Formats: sequence, structure tokens, C-alpha cells
Amino acid sequence: MEGFQIPIHRSLTQVIMIAGAPREMTILNGTITAALALGLHSLWAIPLGLAIQLAATHLAKEDPYFFETFRRQIKQRKYYHA
Repeated sequence: MEGFQIPIHRSLTQVIMIAGAPREMTILNGTITAALALGLHSLWAIPLGLAIQLAATHLAKEDPYFFETFRRQIKQRKYYHA
């Protein structure tokens, strides 16, 4: 119907970021890093986790929907084989 407008808050359309990377990626990275560092006493996991977080932050700056698009692309089947 004409004449009606519904305001939509900007936060409803933006990706939720933690430390510059998407929330799901940051939580997954932190959980795996903590499990390796604390559970297995592997101190090399901490720099590796920080490097992965920095890479995720860089990719999210370029495109905030990078990880959602990447996840969807992995799930698709390849119908055309060369």
C-alpha cells in the first residue's frame, strides 16, 4: 500500500562482528585455540589462533559476508565436470 513506511534499524541488516571478524568465526576460532592451548598444552596454538583471527579480520574488512558466501559455496555440488 502506498504511503506507508516501516523504519528498519541498520543493526538488523549488518553482520555481527567480534574483534573485527564475524561472530561465528571468532567463537569457533577461540574455542579451538583454547582447547588446543589449555587441553593439550600446545602453546603453538596461540600464535596460530591469532594469525587465523587476523586473516579473518582482513577478509571481513574486504567483504563482511565472505564466510557466509564461502560456506554456501562449499556446500554446492559441482554439476559441470570438465
